[in-house]
Amino acid sequence: MEPVTLTTERLLLRPLTPDDVDDVLAACQDPEIQRWVPIPVPYERQHAERFVERMVPDGWRTATICTFGVVPRGGGPVMGAVNAHCQSGTWEIGYWTAREHRGRGYTTEAARAVAHWVFTALGAQRLEWRAEVGNAGSRAVAEKAGFVMEGMLRAALFHRDTLRDVWIGALLPSDLGLPGVHPYLPSGEGGVPAAGLGVPAQT
Repeated sequence: MEPVTLTTERLLLRPLTPDDVDDVLAACQDPEIQRWVPIPVPYERQHAERFVERMVPDGWRTATICTFGVVPRGGGPVMGAVNAHCQSGTWEIGYWTAREHRGRGYTTEAARAVAHWVFTALGAQRLEWRAEVGNAGSRAVAEKAGFVMEGMLRAALFHRDTLRDVWIGALLPSDLGLPGVHPYLPSGEGGVPAAGLGVPAQT
């Protein structure tokens, strides 16, 4: 897959380049990013170079991890990154934001743009968000972007040599007002068929 560029009202989402290594290196010194994101600790220049110059291009080439650097639309430093990655046929979103750029809605704006692209360009029917239980910042972004929280998965993340519980949420094309490739028949709450959608009993 060839890398693509997306634009929003305030942001440019573009593939990372070697010129972005310093920005990535600086952002990943943040203890909060190191706590929640599976990156090497300590995070050194060699790690930033490998991520930007090898992992990101390889992910695009194989269409398995499509990573966007988030920068101001008018130009400026890398403020964060958003990726869409595919595991066992299911697309999942991930993101991080440099400390000094948090609290301004940038990540929510970028996540919604990437979600729209995943649905329209890649034909995904479901986009999942997962984060370790306790990562309230990531959850807040996901909820603002429209993800519906679906529950908790026990011991679903192996991070820092420990199995951890994971929150899971999902976004569907219809949540963004987009059509889906296949019809969707939702159940009601608690597994009860939604009104008007049940199958009548046969007599």
